[in-house]
Amino acid sequence: MVKITFIDTEGTARTVEGEVGSSVMETAIKHGVPGIEAECGGACACSTCHVYIEESWRQTVGEPSPMEEDMLDFAYGVQPNSRLSCQIKVSEELDGLTVRTPERQA
Repeated sequence: MVKITFIDTEGTARTVEGEVGSSVMETAIKHGVPGIEAECGGACACSTCHVYIEESWRQTVGEPSPMEEDMLDFAYGVQPNSRLSCQIKVSEELDGLTVRTPERQA
């Protein structure tokens, strides 16, 4: 299992375990992480699983695909480190990943 920490806008951190091959969004939903709505169920058809990748993890996580970038146009408070958590696959390399949830989802 891979540990992922979600930090909300109030600074509350929740560390959960994700299965390799699942997405960061699926991990959040499975563990009831607040701030991840995932209205489209992970189809990259909305922006309600928007997260901010901690700077130290950006290179490991990688950049968004063109399709993901298009969906991020609909997200609230987009920053250079914004990603849709449905598009980030959990892998052993992501053990210890830290992401922040936005103030609200679009």
